[in-house]
Formats: sequence, C-alpha cells, structure tokens
Amino acid sequence: MSRVQSIERAFAVLASLADGPLGVTEVATRSRLPKSTAARLLAALIAEGAVEQANGGGRYRLGPRILALGAGLRQTRGLIATAHPFLAELAEATGEAAGLSVPDGRDMHYIDQVESPNPVRVRDWTGTRIPMHTVSSGLVVLANLSGAALDELLGEPLERFTPHTETDPARLRRRLVDIRRDGVAWAREEYAEGIISVAAPIADADGEVVAAVHVHGPSYRFPPPGHETEIAAAVIEAAARIGSRLRG
Repeated sequence: MSRVQSIERAFAVLASLADGPLGVTEVATRSRLPKSTAARLLAALIAEGAVEQANGGGRYRLGPRILALGAGLRQTRGLIATAHPFLAELAEATGEAAGLSVPDGRDMHYIDQVESPNPVRVRDWTGTRIPMHTVSSGLVVLANLSGAALDELLGEPLERFTPHTETDPARLRRRLVDIRRDGVAWAREEYAEGIISVAAPIADADGEVVAAVHVHGPSYRFPPPGHETEIAAAVIEAAARIGSRLRG
C-alpha cells in the first residue's frame, strides 16, 4: 500500500466516524475497506489520539486530536469573520494591504488579507508562515510573551533573511521592551527587502495575545513621510476593536 493510499484510507475511516461511534464492522462498511484494514487503521489512529474507544468497548469515535483541530478551525474562522471588516477599513484608510495573523510555534501564520487599493501591491501572504522575529506581527506577539516562553523561542538561533534581520537575542529583547510599551511594532525590510510593515496585538478575554493585525507596503512609499504616528495609531485602534468584538 502506498503512503498516499494509506492516508486516503485513514481519512475514510475518520470520515466514517463523523456522525458518532461505530463498531469496526460498521467502519469497514462505511469506509469501503476490508475489516482487517479498518481494524489496523483504527489501531494506528488510536495511537495518534485521532480515534478513541467509546466507553472502553468495541465501538470507536473521533479522538481528542481531531476534536482539537476542529475547534481550532472554528476559532480561526470566527477570528477571520470578526476581523475582516476592520482590515477592509484599515486598508482603505492607509492605502496599503491590511492583514491578520496568528502565532504558530516560532512562526506567524497569515490567515487573511485585504489588498491595497494601489495598483502596485505587495504579494498576498495569506497561508504563509514566517518566523516571528522577522515581521511586525511576530514582534508584537514576542513582546507580550511570558519570560519562560520568550526564553524558549529565543534560545535557538535566529535565522537571517535580509541584512536588516535582527539575529542578536539581547538586542531583540531590548527592542521587545519598547514594543510592549508602545503597543506597536515596525519591521523594516527584515523578512523581505523592499517591504515595511507595522502591527499591533489582539488580546482575548484573558488578556492573552492571540493574533495580530498589520499593514504592509513597499518601502518606497510606506509609510508616507510624516504619517508614521497616524498609521500606527490606526493599526492599534483596529486591533483594539477586533479584540473588543472577540471578547463580546
């Protein structure tokens, strides 16, 4: 059996359990697999936490890892739906692209973007993951981490992407103190040359930073001279309004 075929069959087993617990024979029937194959896949999925036995008997149901993935997807979709109107307002007000991202390990995962009205645009980063220390959205997340969490992330070498990337942990820590104080971060050509961005953190009901909103544009026109403070304030306000909506 090929690796791809194994994955397809595992997903067929998971799909068969979507409506509730089933016995191995029912799983095999619904997934159109031999009973021995279904049993083997169920055992492998149990080991990964994707499936569990219901009440310790001979029936199976979706496990905690699958349920956690589903909860995360619903949360992300809710965040995008809440934030998107504010991104649109921000893009219109600044004339540049506005985006939304969430922390994912050592990276920021870009999950939504509203394009700039300008004909010359920076690429849409939606779907990409970028190291936190190189982008404004990541910097505002790092600035709000607890000491232990920050120590862990900065304990590994920081990759350099451009001549402007900060790779010295001590200097980065000093910078993060200022970012936390100001509530906003600028990143100037630190991940990709020719791009400048500014971001502010979005906090949940517990005060934990769960996402960031940013504006980015080509360095030759962004930020416009004399408008840096105004743009930063607009990003901070958008982040605060999104956070307020999330908190209900």
